Amino acid sequence: APTTSHGRRPGKFALAPFPPSMSALVIGLTGGIASGKSTVDRLFRDRGIAVADADAAARDAVAPGSEGLAEVVAAFGTGVLAPDRSLDRAAMRRRVFEDPEARRVLEATCAKADGPYAIASIPLLAEAGGRAAYPWLRRILVVDVPATVQLQRLLRRDGIDTALAEAMIAAQATRAQRLAIADDLLPNDGPLEALPAAMESLDRLYRNLAAA
Repeated sequence: APTTSHGRRPGKFALAPFPPSMSALVIGLTGGIASGKSTVDRLFRDRGIAVADADAAARDAVAPGSEGLAEVVAAFGTGVLAPDRSLDRAAMRRRVFEDPEARRVLEATCAKADGPYAIASIPLLAEAGGRAAYPWLRRILVVDVPATVQLQRLLRRDGIDTALAEAMIAAQATRAQRLAIADDLLPNDGPLEALPAAMESLDRLYRNLAAA
């Protein structure tokens, strides 16, 4: 079941100001590779909740032919480009938390969202510095799985060897670093069928906070 970490009472921590046009409640969603965060994204969307994706924001900021992409290539060379001349996925994710413009695109997407609350899906939120980098986030939800489960899922999903899978996990923030920025936790080391009930609880929490 989802939990609230650090003994915090919902809605009782200090908030940095954000634009008046923004939804009153924006939840930052993150999780390590193979944590199941993409599935959680989809379950929120299925409930009618707007989900702004950090990867999509980065793609918009550095789309083929854009000024942003030209600046990246000028700074780092053509090695950052994929064969189709777009920016590769890993570079896009790094850009989201290194470039204020990409963060602005994500923020603007949340500001336009309808509904009781919005989700900002940010895979590398812990690496970026958490709420310090995204002060307009009201809460941070971490999809949490042990590293052993991440490893098993990567091996099964991607068909890669153990050394590569371990390197992919090690390239991200540690589990402890993600937990340190969490307001809410969604354990996802069990069967997929267990997620809807946990999502129901979180959805109720966030709707109540939005209405308060």
